[in-house]
Amino acid sequence: MTNGARRRMGVEERREQLIAVALDLFSHRSPEDVSIDEIAEAAGISRPLVYHYFPGKQQLYEAALRRAADELTARFIEPHEGPLGARLLRVMERFFDFVEEHGPGFSALMRGGPAIGSTRTSAMIDGVRQAAFTQILAHLDAQDPSPRLELVVRSWVSLAETTALLWLDGRRIPRGELERQLVHDFAALAAVSAAYDERMAQVVRRILADEPADGMFADLVGRLLQLPQPA
Repeated sequence: MTNGARRRMGVEERREQLIAVALDLFSHRSPEDVSIDEIAEAAGISRPLVYHYFPGKQQLYEAALRRAADELTARFIEPHEGPLGARLLRVMERFFDFVEEHGPGFSALMRGGPAIGSTRTSAMIDGVRQAAFTQILAHLDAQDPSPRLELVVRSWVSLAETTALLWLDGRRIPRGELERQLVHDFAALAAVSAAYDERMAQVVRRILADEPADGMFADLVGRLLQLPQPA
């Protein structure tokens, strides 16, 4: 028979709870609009107890940001199996799952939020971008990427980030269309670069050799061929 008393949490368990509560609140509203009192109430503890575990809102925000950054980084991990276009589409679907689940939190993560200018926050953001960059290079089996390939991949990672931030502002384009468009954007960036560089041309040839007739990149070619002719 229980006496109804709350179980006392250990230090790390309580910290983890506060991070989870803060991340949930930050996912629905801008961090600037969430107070320590709200975090304490959602966690079922007093305001002074929040400060016992975190010196201030900034430190709690950074801890929640770290959690979000780790989760977002994990969304770019994809088995190296099957055509590249299909892999990138699955990555984009998981990426936009995160964006949709953590709208304001995602914006705060990528724009810096109240921690803008913080060295730690900047390092977290750069870490997410670098992890995405590294994952895509791994999918391309590029141990020694050329400068043009690095430019293509970094440009695409930046494009995906910017697209997601703009999409959150009104969601005026269907999410599924943007996911496919971003995969096509990668193909377009690679193809343009291949026109200027033989090493990039080799990368593109290898990608296309593994693409099925009904694959993502073939879909792009089909759409271009179906463009209406001028009157």
